[in-house]
Amino acid sequence: MQVVLGEEAPQFTLKASDRTDVSLSTYRGRNVLILFIPAAFSSTCTSELCSVRDSNLEYTQLDTDVLVISVDSFFTLNKFKEIENFGFPLLSDFNKEVSKAYGALYDEWIFGMKGVSKRSAFVIDREGKIRYAEVLENANEHPNFEAIKDTLQSLS
Repeated sequence: MQVVLGEEAPQFTLKASDRTDVSLSTYRGRNVLILFIPAAFSSTCTSELCSVRDSNLEYTQLDTDVLVISVDSFFTLNKFKEIENFGFPLLSDFNKEVSKAYGALYDEWIFGMKGVSKRSAFVIDREGKIRYAEVLENANEHPNFEAIKDTLQSLS
């Protein structure tokens, strides 16, 4: 499945690294940046999320919450969050349903791994509509954070 700009974002409820349920619907009224990452602790995922962590004030000023989704277990994500001191929720899409709904799932990734989230970025506006979508085939690339911030600025 592939999402369409301007349409309603696929809804979800996932387990966060702290084992609580997090639903996209609870963020209605705020902008949301959803980032899908292939694997916790990989070098590219770590550098991407550390960059987001270090820019968190910018996202706060843009009235935006960040949610990170991976097919890793919430146990793994909890350790990743603890070590890197991330201040945003890391959500486990262990069953791969949300990654699939957003068109962000590799059939096969590296080393023969199947069903891993593609590195992706989606901006959801206050009304729950998709305003930016970027799904990367190359997991070594980062999303275009300047374009993401421009989109968020336009929503202010």
